Amino acid sequence: MTVAVYNLSILNEVDPFIGTAATCLPPARGLAATWWWPKPQVGNTHPGATSPLGMVSACVYSGAYPTGYGYYSKSTEGVPEEMFDTLQASGFTHFQQSGTGAIRKYYNYARVTPMVHPLDDLGEAWPLHNETAEAGYYAVTLDTGVRCEITVGEKVAVHRYTFPESRSARVVLDLSWGGLAIEHGRTVPLRACAECMGHGRAQGTVVMEGVPLSVYLEVMSPGWRQMLWHDRRLIEGGTRLDFDSIRQTTLRPFGLLFMGPVRAGQIVEVRLGFSLRGREQARENLWRECGGCEPAFDNIRARTSSRWGDYLNRVQVDGGTPARRQIMATALYHSLIKPCFADDESPFWPSSGPFVFDVCTMWDIYKTQIPLLMAIAPDRATDLLESLIRVCEEEGNLPIGYRMARGADRFFRQASALAHTALADANALGLGDLDWSWALVHMVDDLRRLYGEDFFEHGLVHPITHTLDLAYGNYCTAQVARRLGDKRLADELETRSQLWINAFDSATGLLRDSEFYEGGKWNYSFRLLHDMRARIALAGGDDSFVAMLDAFFGFGANAVTQPGRRPTPKEMAAGYRLNRFEGLNNEPDMEAPWAYHYAGRPDRAAEVVHAALTWQFGTGAGGLPGNDDSGGLSSWYVWASLGLFPIAGQSLFVVNAPAFARAALRVERGEFVIETTGHRETPVGSDGVEGTPPTQYVQSATLNGRPLETTHVSATDVHSGGVLQLVLGPEPSPWGRFARPPSLSDARIRRGRT
Repeated sequence: MTVAVYNLSILNEVDPFIGTAATCLPPARGLAATWWWPKPQVGNTHPGATSPLGMVSACVYSGAYPTGYGYYSKSTEGVPEEMFDTLQASGFTHFQQSGTGAIRKYYNYARVTPMVHPLDDLGEAWPLHNETAEAGYYAVTLDTGVRCEITVGEKVAVHRYTFPESRSARVVLDLSWGGLAIEHGRTVPLRACAECMGHGRAQGTVVMEGVPLSVYLEVMSPGWRQMLWHDRRLIEGGTRLDFDSIRQTTLRPFGLLFMGPVRAGQIVEVRLGFSLRGREQARENLWRECGGCEPAFDNIRARTSSRWGDYLNRVQVDGGTPARRQIMATALYHSLIKPCFADDESPFWPSSGPFVFDVCTMWDIYKTQIPLLMAIAPDRATDLLESLIRVCEEEGNLPIGYRMARGADRFFRQASALAHTALADANALGLGDLDWSWALVHMVDDLRRLYGEDFFEHGLVHPITHTLDLAYGNYCTAQVARRLGDKRLADELETRSQLWINAFDSATGLLRDSEFYEGGKWNYSFRLLHDMRARIALAGGDDSFVAMLDAFFGFGANAVTQPGRRPTPKEMAAGYRLNRFEGLNNEPDMEAPWAYHYAGRPDRAAEVVHAALTWQFGTGAGGLPGNDDSGGLSSWYVWASLGLFPIAGQSLFVVNAPAFARAALRVERGEFVIETTGHRETPVGSDGVEGTPPTQYVQSATLNGRPLETTHVSATDVHSGGVLQLVLGPEPSPWGRFARPPSLSDARIRRGRT
């Protein structure tokens, strides 16, 4: 059966190569030139084949940081350094990360290598030629002359190799491989087995980081021999390899080999089904997606393209230049690669249901990506939360990060209690059928773990940002308790949520001195808290708060120089002393532009967001300003372009001038449309070169035909569908100066009156 590919322009506009190379953007002008970037200037994405929120990815493998694709060595700041002189590969691996930074280990399991060389050459890297990629598909020609194409389904990968003439072509599966070719980057299996089953079929299991990853393999090349190999030596007549205990010092490469003659242009198809629950389920997964398809490649590619078309079509925009549309389409694509949803695949609990990994990390995605999933893929968002609750049941905490590994990655230095924001939003929206009484138990218990115990006892914890996290987690949990009718618990948690004030120095209006993760106290001082009315009062009122924001965003400041290769500690310290917005190079202050709304200056927010959209994103491989962070950065671009920004945990969106004349979100109950009047497009010269898009400001707004005086809408309004109409103009207006987004103080005043 052939499945038609979605005929959608947005699908054709996706460029998977954006973000794969070091940042290469036009020199920023104006406000954006004053922002300083502390993180690596590279998107850290890969162009390989992916399925929307699927379990499996597949890409050419060089061993470079952090996805296994590309040139770069490990970098934590500045311009990344290259490991190789040329783009190269030793084969094709599976389960790549997407856009992350340092997260310990990096998958790249089950390396498949097509060869026309002896097995002794396995691991050699060959230059690459003629790379192409689209959503769900990747192709490249190795320097050996083998044309390689890869596509994936949800739990399968299908490779198609077109060989040059050879008397002894090979397809080699290396089950011992995992990780990266960087120091401490290799992953060694603890136990493993591999089995030849005849007729082009084989299977194996490797236990990596406590997880049994099984693969079932079919090579569609009749007449080829198949053999096991160990330490690059063939095992004639053997049908099974077992390794009960493998250590770093005892590991020797091992796997399976398929070999035979080929004529020039002959195609060999390789199918791999994966499972975390054993070889039998891996085989079932392969047959479920590939069964009855001869050959399978085109059908799997078409189905995955169709799925991408469906997901990408859930956000539509009208207008914009070709470049801006391509950036938008690719940002939406990157937003929907992770996390990995592997239904009925948990290796840690036997029951069915969603299992989600590559939550890398909540710190990266809770402000932007999870709200996007809630809007356009609410079923998957609910599955994510159900899986996180199940992790908490099994392992004792709501994880900040969760990979395909035994034990949650706590990332305790980054943040605390972040899953509470998503749970509070889902509860307010009525998403899914979660057992909310049981979820509340876990939310409350989790508030007392790690830094939470000190916060509970003292109302203050260092690093000081965890005081903000835990106060906000208490607020989010209080909202769930109140909606469930537990007023006593809600009041107790809400009272504790007001302890955010302990984190601030009333003399400066900023956070107290402390240690800060990837930033300084200025970067964290403009978090969108649950009581921004009180936060602004602590800073001295609207004018003082706006003045602090203006200094932070560089209004009137000189341009800065970004870190280069191997920046010195002195150079980095000088950058941090600027106390400046980190732009979209890093996460800590990515919601800070909308703090202006709470002080009655949405016009200032419009200028900051416009500068970011204009100067910090571009086309081409160097089009991202920093790590995409599992789609967290790309989701920011999507929301900012739409003229909305979610306030995670508060079930509301702040409104800003959008980048497109019209946009529409396909939500669960219909369509939410953002329409504009007076939108001005980016000028394009007679030579085709785009000019600088004009800054635009909201003059007035209506929601479903009724005047909207506030600069925010509820998440319920967005998820219910409707029409937000914005009148735009070239100058700031009084709109939004007096009606502020809600704060906890407002709610407490209202409750006190009643």
